[in-house]
Amino acid sequence: MEARQVGRSGLRVSRLALGTMSWGAGVESYDAQEQLELFTEYGGSLLDVAPIYGDGNCEPLVGDLLAKTGLRDRVVLAGKAGFVHRDGQVVRDGSRGNLLDQLDQSLRDLRTDHLDLWQIHSPDLTVPLEETFGALEHAVASGRTRYVGVSNFTGWQVGLGHTWLGLRSSPVPLVSNQVEYSMLNRDPEAEVTEAAEHLGMSTLAWSPLGRGVLTGKYRGGRTPGDSRGADSRWDGFVAPYLTPSHGAIVEALARAADGLGVSLSQAALAWLLRRPSVASVIVGARTIDQLAENLEADEVEIPDEINDALTEVSAP
Repeated sequence: MEARQVGRSGLRVSRLALGTMSWGAGVESYDAQEQLELFTEYGGSLLDVAPIYGDGNCEPLVGDLLAKTGLRDRVVLAGKAGFVHRDGQVVRDGSRGNLLDQLDQSLRDLRTDHLDLWQIHSPDLTVPLEETFGALEHAVASGRTRYVGVSNFTGWQVGLGHTWLGLRSSPVPLVSNQVEYSMLNRDPEAEVTEAAEHLGMSTLAWSPLGRGVLTGKYRGGRTPGDSRGADSRWDGFVAPYLTPSHGAIVEALARAADGLGVSLSQAALAWLLRRPSVASVIVGARTIDQLAENLEADEVEIPDEINDALTEVSAP
């Protein structure tokens, strides 16, 4: 699998990343190990984790698997901090103390002495952004992480962080911003991807299949019983993408995929991999077959005329 440089940094990652949001809560240890081994066999390297994934079970599971399989040196471990479980709720906390506490716990759970990339999961506007960015600076200075980035930050927030960190006595560049990005959500193009290009950063795309809608599983008004659209715990997550306008995009994608002889998922991922500033696209799967299908998108080449047509039909 092709490796891409993240921003102007020396960090290189596979252009398809493995998401672990359901590991430990839906994807159990045996299936997770199969996915991890398949991913690395394909040449994948970027492994996306977070303390709140899998209802808090993800990182201990990943740590066990990396120790068991000996694959730590073959993965780029990308962690996060900023969301925490408290009193049965997930709350945002961007304070320096909480961020560094979460980082230390992640290192223990993941059984490693450093992360390759550490990201602020989401901006907490109740805390000065300079305090949040200061935690990133300290994490690099103390050797807990090699590179730092953010997630779900706006263009102006990224610009502030990049400038503030760049003016420190020992500059620490932000290398990436991880945001939701797909044919059904091109909002990042309004300012986020342009900010990344201007600042020499990369975009990491989460939910590249439009929360599952771009797989085609919801075509014709269907809602599969095992899908998030049918799960009350995900109320409001899928519904915004089940509109007539989004449906038209899915149908255009289906025609393109049919002409290319690939699945809808593979066509959607291949389109996103061509977007400016995108270094890696994060794919998650419940089954090994789903993951294998997604990873094969690395081999899909979309002709310019089809790529342009999909870009036009999905334009905001």
